[in-house]
Amino acid sequence: MTQMDCKYSLLGSAVDDYRRRPLLLQVDDAPVNLFAVLEVKRELPRRWSALAGFRKVRLYSFLFGLAVTFLIMASYILTGDKKGLLLTPSPYHFSSLVSLGPFAFNLSSVRDNAHMKLVVKSIASKVEFRSGRQLPEFKALVDTEPHMFSAVPRKFLPGVKNPCWYEEYTGNITADPYRTNLYARYSRRFRTVFQHLRNTFREHLIHREGKPYRMRCLPYFYIIGQPKCGTTDLYDRLRLHPDVKFTTFKEPHWWTRKRFGIIRLSEGFHDRYPVEDYLDLFDQAAYQIQGNLTVNASQPDIIIGEASASTMWDNNAWVYFYDNTSEGEPPFLIQDFVHALQPDARFIIMLRDPVERLYSDYLYFGISNKSAEDFHEKVSESLQLFEGCLTEYTMRSCVYNTTVNNAMPVRLQVGLYIVYLMDWLTVFSREQILVLRLEDHASNRKYTMHKVFDFLHLGPLTKEKESEITRSPASNTRRPADKNLGPMLPITKEILRDFYTPFNEKLAKVLRNESFSWESTSEH
Repeated sequence: MTQMDCKYSLLGSAVDDYRRRPLLLQVDDAPVNLFAVLEVKRELPRRWSALAGFRKVRLYSFLFGLAVTFLIMASYILTGDKKGLLLTPSPYHFSSLVSLGPFAFNLSSVRDNAHMKLVVKSIASKVEFRSGRQLPEFKALVDTEPHMFSAVPRKFLPGVKNPCWYEEYTGNITADPYRTNLYARYSRRFRTVFQHLRNTFREHLIHREGKPYRMRCLPYFYIIGQPKCGTTDLYDRLRLHPDVKFTTFKEPHWWTRKRFGIIRLSEGFHDRYPVEDYLDLFDQAAYQIQGNLTVNASQPDIIIGEASASTMWDNNAWVYFYDNTSEGEPPFLIQDFVHALQPDARFIIMLRDPVERLYSDYLYFGISNKSAEDFHEKVSESLQLFEGCLTEYTMRSCVYNTTVNNAMPVRLQVGLYIVYLMDWLTVFSREQILVLRLEDHASNRKYTMHKVFDFLHLGPLTKEKESEITRSPASNTRRPADKNLGPMLPITKEILRDFYTPFNEKLAKVLRNESFSWESTSEH
């Protein structure tokens, strides 16, 4: 890749070093009534020392000072906690990170309740739901991810419920097959799992015409969302079903993050995880499916699941990797690639009242000084940022806008379920997506688990196994310290209720189920 300098390259070290070590800017706590968006421009490498020979050196100095001022102001606004802005351009894409332009609004330091209600009212007036979107052509998807499509065949093994195939193994069968797997590199827990897999790898190879082959599998179903909506509890219960096997761990986040080299957003970009690293996570289940096929077992219907609560909504990486050719909206979404590989895949979505989801999200991911008052402040900031985006761009553009999403101190956008669901329904049929409510699951686990079993076409269970699955304690509940913080402020709940109402109403209409409006919740 050719090296390129960025507008702010003088603030850091050489380009190669800069890619590895993100640059943090810190500003003092001073009122700034400006929304600015960083824009990284494509420029050819140049030698700044050559500028000394020009008579216009003062002009360049002035422009440089102006650029520094712009970056400082932008870093202040884009960090709700004023902790500094992570300036990490993609190592693969140096064109505009995002180009929103200046917003005509004021991040008021006086967030009185009347003002916030006006902000929410302004947002509601701009909410619109389009019936469809421009779907990318298959060729465009292949051109974007050629290696992924070359590694996964278009057709899978007949007579096997789960999508699997045999892949010729071209490596040294005496060497460690997982030595380059990036999941193992960055996690000690994953390395332990792979140690067991590598010990049994050779015995699972089959030989045809003198060539070794390994079985590869993709998931039959995905649990795709949403965060803090009970996906961990659903995952833990489904793992107890004898016909269901999952990846070696929950939430690999390959489709949304690892595929782009994102491990933690604060660390910038790492090497991109190839699809082979993702497929390795299903090897344990693939061995069991292969064993059943080999001995002609009467139980060939084992299915594999994958649970990453980011899959439904997180397309934040698009702006770093794809050209902005669709007026601020991503040209490709996660589901476009999943559908191209697995048009028959099935998906489970667990949702909850988005107001309560947001507070739970705040309590879980918040670092320090958490309080109901702090949550109210963060909600106010986030609402104003979202409203500011809507003054210039469509609702869908703002929901998928990486800069706005990263700037909001709480993840308002994750609760806009209907926006994401409608986009998933542009490529998958309604019959392929099961949508559940956490409230129903919490009150009647047996009912929701039976819906899941039916959706996945799983066979009947013994009474003992069914009791084990449905009666075990709930997983990933709120921590005691967070419970002690108490509920959110009543005014915060009221403001958020008004904000989410038009989205919930549309969701209930699409699903033809009024319980997804969460109106009964608002009465309490």
